[in-house]
This record gives sequence, structure tokens and C-alpha cells, in this order.
Amino acid sequence: MELFRNIVVVSLSSYLLGAIPSSFIIGKILKGIDLRDHGSGNLGAANTFRILGAKAAIPVLIMDIGKGFLAVKLVSIFGVDNSIFIAFAALLAVLGHNYSIFVRFSGGKGVGTTTGVFLAITPIAVAICLVIWTVLLFSTRIVSLASITAASFLPISLLLMQFLFGLETDISVIVLSMIVALAVLYKHRSNIKRLMVGKEKRIF
Repeated sequence: MELFRNIVVVSLSSYLLGAIPSSFIIGKILKGIDLRDHGSGNLGAANTFRILGAKAAIPVLIMDIGKGFLAVKLVSIFGVDNSIFIAFAALLAVLGHNYSIFVRFSGGKGVGTTTGVFLAITPIAVAICLVIWTVLLFSTRIVSLASITAASFLPISLLLMQFLFGLETDISVIVLSMIVALAVLYKHRSNIKRLMVGKEKRIF
């Protein structure tokens, strides 16, 4: 009974942590605006950067990564520490960010929160994807392209770690990486259309 209660608490906590609308809060505090009404309308760090600049975007990114990281760590704190439930809690955090109950189920595109959950699970894979993201961002100046590519490479990085370096990764984590990669692609579908016709805006 206690285990069931802990699972319920962690599940709700993971979603609600992910659902904290960091950019919405920062936008209201700094400028009294709703970022859904500005720029791309996305509640993420990239749109925050475009509208409010780095001083707002950096705290948003840190909060988005932090809530994903904490959601995974909560699993251990409540004593239900197994790979399948860790993956489930991580997915709930990402879904909370993408579809937040606090802002009528709108939200961001999940890149920051996905980074946070995988930073807690497998930081080496995050480091690999971060290198890819950074190189693409500064070479193309298109944040959506960098994010889509890095997210798509996440499952590949886990497999490379396993086959090249012998670092075993639980199958539930690999499945999670595939699901969140697809979620990032889905949330970027409008960006993908603009990329295909060369009309995607550059971040700098």
C-alpha cells in the first residue's frame, strides 16, 4: 500500500514539476507579458530569448532543466527506484512541460526538460548531444535545427555508448529516448515545415 501511494505521489509530482511554466512566470515577472502572445507563442527558452533576451532565457533554461532533473531524482527519494518507473516519471515531466495544466495545457517543446531528465539518468549521452546542439547552433544559428538534430541523436548516443564503450543502458531508457525524440519532432513540426522551405528564423 505504501509503495502504491509513493508511486502515485511521484507520478503526480513529476507531471506537476514538469508543468511549472518557467517562461510564463519569467515573462510576467520581468515584463508583465504572456509569452504565448509574442514571437512563436512557445513557452520555452528560445522564444524567451527572442522576446526578453538572455537575462530572461538563461533562468528559464536552468529551471526547465532543473525540473526534469528533480523529477527523476524524486523516484529514488520515495523509494520506488527502478528503471521502468524512472523512465515513466521522466516522461511525465516532459509531458508536463509540453502540456502544462497551469497554462491551459500549452507549453514548450520539451528540449530543456528532456535535457534535465537525461542529465539525471545518463549524463554522458547528454554531453554528446550537447556537443551536437552547440556545433549546429553556432554554425547555422537555427535553434530548432540544433534541437531537432540533438534530440534525434539521443537514442543513437545511447546505443553508441553501449556498443562502443560497453556502457549498458536499460531498455526502458532507450525506449524513453525514442519517445521523447519523437515528441520533440512533433512539437517542432511547424519549424520543420519552415526549414524545408528555407524560412526558419535564425536565433542571432
